[in-house]
Amino acid sequence: MPYAAEASGGGSFTPLLLIVLLFAVMYFLMIRPQQKRRREAAQMQNALGPGDRIVTIGGLHGTVVAVADDVVTLEIAEGVHVDFARPAIARVVSQTAAAAEVPAEEEIAEPAVEEPIVNPVTDTRKKD
Repeated sequence: MPYAAEASGGGSFTPLLLIVLLFAVMYFLMIRPQQKRRREAAQMQNALGPGDRIVTIGGLHGTVVAVADDVVTLEIAEGVHVDFARPAIARVVSQTAAAAEVPAEEEIAEPAVEEPIVNPVTDTRKKD
């Protein structure tokens, strides 16, 4: 009987090893990439400066006018300024250096007319 107790005690190491291995895989596949994305977003938000074209997390496009501690002032139309929290900036479309290369407004050609966005969900029923 004592031999049976020893044999079953040696197998309890395998489930513990599997649990540790599972946590290691979770760390490298989920947690570590999320931390990297968070660091990159913070670096991008700290590098914001006047003249940068940005997109907010809500999809609003604008140009950075001023940057304070945690507040970024955007110009969304000529003379229209709005304040956003720094973490609300999703991505930078163009940096200040790229904005300096844009020709003056009178030199910009007429933009091509874009096709309207069509909603794929449409009502096809006939109206009486």
